[in-house]
Order: sequence, then C-alpha cells, then structure tokens
Amino acid sequence: MNRLQYHVGPAAMTMSRWWGATLVTMAFLLILSRPALALQFTDDRGINISLTQPPQRIVSLLPSLTEMVCALDQCQRLVGVDRYSNFPASVRALPQVGGGLDPSIEAVVALKPDVVLMAISARAGERLQALGIKVVALEPKTHADVRRVLETMGVLLGVQDAQRVWRVIDAGVSAAAQSLPSAARSTRVYFEASSGPYAAGESSFIGETLARLGVKNIVPSSLGPFPKLNPEFVVRANPDLIMVGDTNYIGMEQRPGWSSMRALREQRVCLFNRDEADMLVRPGPRMAEGARIMARCVTDKMVAGRAP
Repeated sequence: MNRLQYHVGPAAMTMSRWWGATLVTMAFLLILSRPALALQFTDDRGINISLTQPPQRIVSLLPSLTEMVCALDQCQRLVGVDRYSNFPASVRALPQVGGGLDPSIEAVVALKPDVVLMAISARAGERLQALGIKVVALEPKTHADVRRVLETMGVLLGVQDAQRVWRVIDAGVSAAAQSLPSAARSTRVYFEASSGPYAAGESSFIGETLARLGVKNIVPSSLGPFPKLNPEFVVRANPDLIMVGDTNYIGMEQRPGWSSMRALREQRVCLFNRDEADMLVRPGPRMAEGARIMARCVTDKMVAGRAP
C-alpha cells in the first residue's frame, strides 16, 4: 500500500506560527473590547439592579445591612451610616446621615456614594434615585431572609464569602439550642422588643430563634412579627420568663396587673444592656450570639434559678 508523504518546509511552519499568534492576539483584544459583565440581582422592592462593577463607596441606612457589609469583610467600603449603626466599633467613626427612614438627603449626596443600602420602608429612596444615586433596598425579617440578603449582598459586593458567613450563623444558633437543658424546653417566654409594649411574636426572627431553642413564645404568629399588645394580654398569658432590655424594664412592675405575673413575682426576668438589646433586635450576622444570650438566660432563670 502506497502512503502519501507530506513535507512541511521551514517557511510554512513560520507562517503557521505567525497565524496562530495573530489569532490569539485578536481573541485577547476582542475580550478586552467587550463591556464588563454587569452585576445583576433583584432587591426587596422587586426592582432589578444592574451595576457595571461592585460599589466602592457605600452608605448604609439600616444597622443589619451595615453589619452584613462588615461580616463580609468589606467594612472599608462604607463611607456613611445611619445614626443607629454602631457595630462593629469602627463604623462609629463614620459620618452619620440621620435616621434610616428619613436621612438627610444633602448629607447622603455629599458622600458621593456608588450605592445606598436601605430598608423597603425608607422614604428617601425615590428622592435619591431622582438625583442619580443607585439605591438598593434589602430588609431581612426572618432567618431565611438573613440568608437570602447575605447572598444578595455577596453578589453586590462581588465577594464569595456569603454562604460561609450564613453557615457560621446557622451553626451557632444550632449550638445554642443544643446547650439548653431539656428541663428548660417547656418554658413560656415573653420577649419585649420595645416599650409600648411591642413584643417579638412567633413569626419574627426572634420568635424563630426562640422556637429553635425549644421554648414557647406566648405571642402567636397570628398577631404578626412585632405586634403592639394590650398589656392585659401578657397578664393573661402569665409567662414563665420575661426577656427585655434594661431601659424598657423600667416601670414594668407598675403596669396594671403585671406584678402578679409569675415571671415578675419569682424574679424570672432577663435584662439586656444596650449593646445586647441592639444585637438581639437586629436580624443579621450576630443572630448566633443572640441565640447564645437567650439560651443562657433561659438556663440561668429556669434551671439555675439565679436572681436578676
């Protein structure tokens, strides 16, 4: 059988290498000429957000979002916060632009942010957008929301750490639940989120944490996440244990009928200082620490029986 023999000379080989190098160069230039891929996601208003690159100058108008930015190791991108953002300590040195719901528009604009993070209920969003400032509304209200918002924040910031941060939070809450003695798991708890009284109901993220700890919340989900209660409701429910910030506790025993409740009569009240109270009412990266504080509260008051 005859075989065809092909011989490629030096000139042909040189031309082949030249064309190969040219094609690689052309492909590289084509990639460089394309516009950068946009960051795309939907915020909690249902608005599609598109950015050409991760924002480097961020104003946050919600403490839980401020803490998420820092939990993702991007605190350095914050250039301003609302007056209630106070954790981690480094954010206290940042310019404050007023309240989260009604910030000073002039103060926000002066900071030249790439993005402003805010709650859905914030009233400044439309005004800021009219001035050409990008607004992202994210508002975590449940454990699932915290995970979802963290993942969205990871996309916004262009970081890959969001799922790891959530796993640490979730594992911490589970560990707090496992630390609770079985004898304390039937405890009926009243958690006062703020004076009014406003309670943390079963459907709130605080209520979800209490449920994971295995205790019973006296405020049913049918009343909403943070309902304002008739004080008589709490008297009738007669909880075993009360959790409340120390400033909200002032005058509690003087509320009509409250001194007769089991929790106050037997001094089964956990008082949280300002920093602890701030942490407990924020759905964010410190939920695991909040769960540990609540678990310790239940153990101390219902098992060890320590005085307040």
